[in-house]
Amino acid sequence: MPSGRASAESRPMTCQYTVTFDSGADPSTARVGGKCAGLLRMTGLGIPVPPGFAVTTDAFDALVDGDGLRAEVASVLAGLDISDTAGTETRAAEIRRLVTERPVPSPVATAVTAAYQVLGAAGDVPVAVRSSAEMEDLPTVSFAGQYDTYLWVRGADAVVDALRRCWASLWTARAITYRAANGVPERELSMGVGVQRMVDARTAGVALTVNPADGDPSKIVIDAGWGLGEPVVSGEMTPDNYVVDKVLLVPVRTTVSPKHHELVVAPDGRGLVRRSVEDARRRRVCLEPAEVIAVAGLAKDVERHYGYPQDIEWAIARAPTAAPDGGGPRVLLLQARPETFWSRRPRARAAVVHGAGVSSIADTMLGLGNLPT
Repeated sequence: MPSGRASAESRPMTCQYTVTFDSGADPSTARVGGKCAGLLRMTGLGIPVPPGFAVTTDAFDALVDGDGLRAEVASVLAGLDISDTAGTETRAAEIRRLVTERPVPSPVATAVTAAYQVLGAAGDVPVAVRSSAEMEDLPTVSFAGQYDTYLWVRGADAVVDALRRCWASLWTARAITYRAANGVPERELSMGVGVQRMVDARTAGVALTVNPADGDPSKIVIDAGWGLGEPVVSGEMTPDNYVVDKVLLVPVRTTVSPKHHELVVAPDGRGLVRRSVEDARRRRVCLEPAEVIAVAGLAKDVERHYGYPQDIEWAIARAPTAAPDGGGPRVLLLQARPETFWSRRPRARAAVVHGAGVSSIADTMLGLGNLPT
């Protein structure tokens, strides 16, 4: 699927309720949430990101503040004891019902429909609709996996409905409990939502710019599977694993796993299906050496911008084009978030004279001085 930017003539102006990724707007986390702020920032830097738009927190606020919904939510949560699992589940279900039964305010639905129609000028383009909460994907606390994502959504009405369901997922029992356990207040919660053109992925997965096994910041670790990346992200399958030297961008270890199924576009193009992987591909690497290097290079570019370890999701389209500079396969960035385990731990440094030898060279190239503790 093409991933270039919309033309200036076709691109909708940024408005109160939507901001296109390529608008050049200030990527404020407070307005579009952490995930979308990152996609706006990465698009502005020229990193290949499938086109899309953010639905702002103003849109969410229009729903929950417009007719007293926020007060109703507060009333349902009053006196909540998160140790009462059944009670938390009941309250969470009631809040989600209150949200999904509310109509999306007309000005919000109109803005979202207009942005979607420009994104899919040739018709009902399939999109992913993902949460982008203000306090999601932070270096100090991660809500990854807490909120809902809807894949291969087609048609403006379906996008607006998926938007509302994303908002409702702010109040799953798991999310409510997690916020309470981490001291995140329920009052004034808000959520942006990202609407991003789907990639018909041949191969997809995740990449971390620190080795999750031992915290080694000189390595990039890639997990990959056939088809869309959701089975890899969710842990539903055992992916192929590639370890890459971050400085030299040289693969140092490859572990191939039997990949029994893949998530792909349905034959009629109207949704996604899980299908068995034929024997010939099950034990075949799903990334060639040049693709491994391209994924690692993308992850390294994202880390270089932020200055601390990143956890990215990426995809290679089924019919990929070459990178603009002719440097290899085109890998698309779907989202990026801070790595939240090893990057919060103090790094043990070798007892060497500061600025001396290979230790200094490696630290300079990797930007280790910028790692948070």
